[in-house]
Amino acid sequence: MQFPHKRRIVIAAAALAGAVSLAACGSGAKHSAAIATPSDNKPAASAVSWPAPTDATAQAQAAGLPMLGQEGQVLHIHSHLDVYVDGKAVTVPADVGIDLVKQRISPLHTHDTSGVVHIESPVKKDFTLGEFMTEWNVPISKAALGPLKTGGGKELHVYVNGKEQTGDPASLKLVAHDEIAVVYGTAGEQVHVPTSYNWPQGL
Repeated sequence: MQFPHKRRIVIAAAALAGAVSLAACGSGAKHSAAIATPSDNKPAASAVSWPAPTDATAQAQAAGLPMLGQEGQVLHIHSHLDVYVDGKAVTVPADVGIDLVKQRISPLHTHDTSGVVHIESPVKKDFTLGEFMTEWNVPISKAALGPLKTGGGKELHVYVNGKEQTGDPASLKLVAHDEIAVVYGTAGEQVHVPTSYNWPQGL
């Protein structure tokens, strides 16, 4: 099944949204090394690279998510995700949750590398950071970010709108226009934790 395309929107030379390949839609206490800042101010790209899975359907199933013939419209919101490893930004890839071969799409997906997570479901329900990260094949817990483990001086912190969150990060609910930052590294590494995201009109 083919999905309609929508042109990419560029705002302030930093926020990208809309379709790239398939259909598009119309954070307590701070870590000692974290500095709050808008999401547009990112450090250099990390040497860590986690591409979108080659089998999006299998990863969606691992996350407990369905694959749909088209984007759902009953729940239609967006969150923004930033990931930092050892003080450097990791790109959230395009096409997470999109099976280009089977022309199927998960309620949680990305269209581009802006970090915008599209939550488009045919039913109203809560979706979580853990579901998206599993779908990306970079599962998150209090003790790990994908293959990276905490301990030995390495720490994992999760922020929502600049405020550090406690508890299991996998259970963090994805809320409309929240800015989520996942920060992995040593306590001495300074990361400018975003407090907000410059949302394009229409998202």
